[in-house]
Amino acid sequence: MIERFYLKDYLSFNEVELNLTHGLVVFTGPSGSGKSILMNSVLSSLGVDGCDASLCESQVTWELDGDKLGIQNDEINVFKHIKKEKSRYFINNQSVSKKTMGQLNSGYLRHLSLKDFSDFENENLLSILDDRIESKNSSIKRLKSDYKDAFIEHKKVKSELLKIEEEETRIVELKEFANFEIQKIQDINPQVSEDIELIEIKKELSKKEKVQEKISEAEGVFNFEHQVSQALEFMDVDSSFFDDAMNELRIVLDSAQERFNALEDVDIEEVLNRIEALGSLKRRYGSIEEAIVYKEQKKKELAEYENIEITKDDLAKREAALAQELKVLATKLTKFRTKELESFTKDLNNYLKELYLRDAQVFLNESDYTIYGKDEISLQLNSTELQKVSTGEFNRLRLAILALKSKFMQKSGGVLMLDEIDANLSGEESMSVAKVLRQLSKHFQIFVISHQPQLTSMGDQHFLIHKDGDISSVKELDFDDRVQEIARIISGENVSNEAKKFAKELLEANRCVS
Repeated sequence: MIERFYLKDYLSFNEVELNLTHGLVVFTGPSGSGKSILMNSVLSSLGVDGCDASLCESQVTWELDGDKLGIQNDEINVFKHIKKEKSRYFINNQSVSKKTMGQLNSGYLRHLSLKDFSDFENENLLSILDDRIESKNSSIKRLKSDYKDAFIEHKKVKSELLKIEEEETRIVELKEFANFEIQKIQDINPQVSEDIELIEIKKELSKKEKVQEKISEAEGVFNFEHQVSQALEFMDVDSSFFDDAMNELRIVLDSAQERFNALEDVDIEEVLNRIEALGSLKRRYGSIEEAIVYKEQKKKELAEYENIEITKDDLAKREAALAQELKVLATKLTKFRTKELESFTKDLNNYLKELYLRDAQVFLNESDYTIYGKDEISLQLNSTELQKVSTGEFNRLRLAILALKSKFMQKSGGVLMLDEIDANLSGEESMSVAKVLRQLSKHFQIFVISHQPQLTSMGDQHFLIHKDGDISSVKELDFDDRVQEIARIISGENVSNEAKKFAKELLEANRCVS
């Protein structure tokens, strides 16, 4: 529920603070006093509407699921809308978007605007019907769960089957392409690091003749080795360093010669052609390693293509089995719902009778399979499509649906915001609406603007909006003040004693209404 609302600087309102209770909260006041403006500012504080107030703030007891959005849940959560140069929205002093604020309050707040058909959507009507069934036979809960699991699995399998059938039309092309890619790499048969080794060989071959020529010239130094050793000996110098150096030089020259001898049978053209072939793979795939990985990937794809018929047959059998399971489970659901529909219709029409409306006709039609089954509920009021009924009839029919829903609610339904729902109704019609709203107020906190004494007298909390000059203010009324205000609604500005008497009787009678 909304525990507290605060408003500052909005049109004719300078400052408003409302401490609110659960149940039916009624706003009354003369025309033009600012009732709709106040209701709009409450909605704006919660991100449902917009206004130019410098500040509007609501403190709520809702448990917010804000983890994914990074909003920390508190025992009392504060929604705030501030308007300076632009609108800014906050939850618990954390800046959020208007959209985020709407997402977080969507499970707790409903503004019942005119011609909002959400209460008549198939999902909602089936939910009401199923809750009624579950109160009598809990096995439907397991049945719905089994059906939902089967529906999700069937949808998944059918999607996979359709994908295969689509691919099947181009499977020949895919297989040819995979074979072509595999063969192209296999023809070259690249080895990891082979390109690096070949480039080294190419370098060796390119300098072979020049290096061998220089080696041959360098080997002449060994012709003077003996003379050098003798000279060192005559100079009494130890020649071991020279001998070691000459031996090391022999090893280096011999090693080089051995490498070149090993390349004697290597065909330079073959090396260059191999380097070019490997280069083409590298240009296409990035590296030799990536080309090998790609080849293995294509082999795997080819195996999948070749097994596609087996996979398709398996999926087709699975899809058929799940479709049969869905049919069986959906038929059981339909049987439960068909049996309960008569009682559902009877209770709905009882509410409609209280609301001075003619009977509704409720139909359970077969539809395409959805996650809720194969049933679709449709309503007509006195054989008239919902889109064609009057606004007053539509609003009262919606109240009847809400009353049906609330009968089996286990927890608070949140907040309902209604505008002038009893406008243009007779006294009897207004009282009938008031009684239904009083019943709904056991499960909802309801904000309503009223111009009728019947609904006003039913309120658990009553606020008067009045205007003095250009300034509007709000006052919570006690019993005596409520008598005076309801009397004003009955008789106008010149309040009569008869009107006061009737107002007092209404209030006292409604104190006992549960």
